[in-house]
Amino acid sequence: MLYVVVNGGWGRRQESVVQIAERWVESLSALGDLNDAAFTGWLEAVDDISTAPRMPLSVAALSEYLKRENPESDVDRIGYTTSLLTNNPGMPRVTFSIHAGGTSEWVTNSVALSFRSRKLDESVPAVNRSSDVLRILADAWDIDTGQAYGRAQYDAVRDEFGLDNSAPRCGRSVYLSAKRAALAPEGFPGTYARTAHGGLIIDLTRGGAEEPEHRDDPRRQPATACSRRTGATP
Repeated sequence: MLYVVVNGGWGRRQESVVQIAERWVESLSALGDLNDAAFTGWLEAVDDISTAPRMPLSVAALSEYLKRENPESDVDRIGYTTSLLTNNPGMPRVTFSIHAGGTSEWVTNSVALSFRSRKLDESVPAVNRSSDVLRILADAWDIDTGQAYGRAQYDAVRDEFGLDNSAPRCGRSVYLSAKRAALAPEGFPGTYARTAHGGLIIDLTRGGAEEPEHRDDPRRQPATACSRRTGATP
C-alpha cells in the first residue's frame, strides 16, 4: 500500500486570493512538466470523485474555486483552505491541499501533496521524484520547512525515537530555509540541491534509488541532529 506525503509550511503571510492562485498554478504547471502521467487531470475535491468537476489550470479558475470554497467573512485572517486531486488510471491518487493567506498567529500556512494507492508501491516514478516535488513546492510557495516521507517510515521513526507526531524529523528528503540550512552538519549523507529562495533540499534516498539509511548505519545518525538543530517539522 502506497502512502507518501510531500509537504511544507510557513508562518503568517498576507496574500490575496489571486496571489495564492498564481502560486498554485505555478506549482501545478511545474508538476505537470515533471510527470504528466501522474500530475494531470486535476479535479475539484468532492465526496463523489466520479462526478468531480475538472479544474482548468488558470489563475481565474483557481481564484474562483478558492473564493467559492472559503466564504467566511474572516478569510483574510484564517486563510484559504481547499484541495485538488487526480484519479488517473494506473497512477496513485494524488491530493494537493493548501492552506494559505492566513495572518492569524494561531494559523499555520501549509501545502501538502500526497500519493495513495492500494495496488502500487513507492517504486512509482512520480514518488521516486519526491525530492523534486518538494523543490517545486519550495520554489512556488516559499516555504520555511518541508519534507517528503512514507507514512510507514514516518511512524517507524516516531516509534524508534519515542517522538510525538509534531516532533521534527527527516524523511525521504527534507527542505531547510536559508537560515536553517546554515545549521545543517557538514558531510550529512544525501544529495543537496538549492532552491529559488536560497533554501536547501537534502535528498536522503539518493535520487529515489533507495530508502534512507537505517539507524544502525553510522551515516544515518546525523539525521536526528539535523532535524533538531534546524527545527524542521514533520
